[in-house]
Parts: sequence; structure tokens; C-alpha cells
Amino acid sequence: MRVRGFGELEATVMDKVWNRAQVSTVRDIFDDLTEDRPIAYTTVLSTMDNLHHKGWLARERVGKAYHYRPTLTREEHSAKLMREAFEDGGDSDLVLTFFL
Repeated sequence: MRVRGFGELEATVMDKVWNRAQVSTVRDIFDDLTEDRPIAYTTVLSTMDNLHHKGWLARERVGKAYHYRPTLTREEHSAKLMREAFEDGGDSDLVLTFFL
């Protein structure tokens, strides 16, 4: 699965974060991901850190770990992508017509 604007692993991590109804730690996402495939903890850590630096995840230090939350909901992200497509796609009316 690939969500526009994210790499493949970033999209998978964001999907896991969005699916949780609470803040997430790297351990939470790592545990979710290892149910489906082998992956290193440090890979998940790096990916979530990258998403934080790109502005997709906010984080707060709690003890020795960070608690992450998305800066946009999945729906807000989708709306942002649609706005960008309208702005970059030429004539907005034609873009919308072809979309429908």
C-alpha cells in the first residue's frame, strides 16, 4: 500500500498510526508491523523520526520514549492531496470534470 506523499514504509507506518485511537510509541508500531513481516526496531524508529521531521507526526517525550500522534487525520491528508491536485493540475473545472 502506498499513500501519495509517503514512501512505502512511511505509508504503512502512517496507516498504523491513523488506525490507533491513541498516541503511539515506536514499540506500538513495531509490534503491529512485526505481525505482518520481519522488520528491525531501528527501521521503525528512523521512519517515525523522519515522519516527525517532515511534519506528519508530532511527538512528546514521556520518560525515555516519545509518544507520537499524527498532525493531520487521514481525511485531512486526503483533502490536502486533492487541493494540491487541483492547484497543480491546470484548469480546476476540467480536473474536477475528469475526476467525476
